Amino acid sequence: MFKLKTTRLLLREMTEEDAPLMLAVLNDPDFLRNVGDRGVHNEEDARRYIVNGPIADYKRQNFGMYKVELRDGTPIGLCGLVKRDGLDDVDIGFALLPDYRGQGYALEAATAVMAFARDKVGLERVVAIAQPANLPSVQLLEKLGMQQERKIQLPNDDEELLLMAWSAN
Repeated sequence: MFKLKTTRLLLREMTEEDAPLMLAVLNDPDFLRNVGDRGVHNEEDARRYIVNGPIADYKRQNFGMYKVELRDGTPIGLCGLVKRDGLDDVDIGFALLPDYRGQGYALEAATAVMAFARDKVGLERVVAIAQPANLPSVQLLEKLGMQQERKIQLPNDDEELLLMAWSAN
């Protein structure tokens, strides 16, 4: 099974057993405000979301959204790579549970995922989308070396998002 290790974290492929974490992350008020409602309202929905999302992505693309744990096994959130409809490039995403924000975990996880994207997947460009008002995410993406490119709208979404990008060139 795929794993990425950092000083304080372990990132691994999600399984159906991670449904409680997925349910908690997707229903966090900040996630709902900044990303949107994914229609996951119970553990069965969360299991289905994991099977049809991350697990399908691992098989199809050899990357996806990963579970982020402290080294002691405590689940704290998600971070990974997604090939999203409406974007030409692979994008990085992250979401931590409220108790683990503001401690550098998201940056640590995202830095590891960016290194994986560059060194193992061979990506020469990675993008991210963020609500312009979500300053913590925008600032984290800037720390990863991403620059703001333009505002975009994803298919079937009327919300204007900020597209940020990192390029090897």
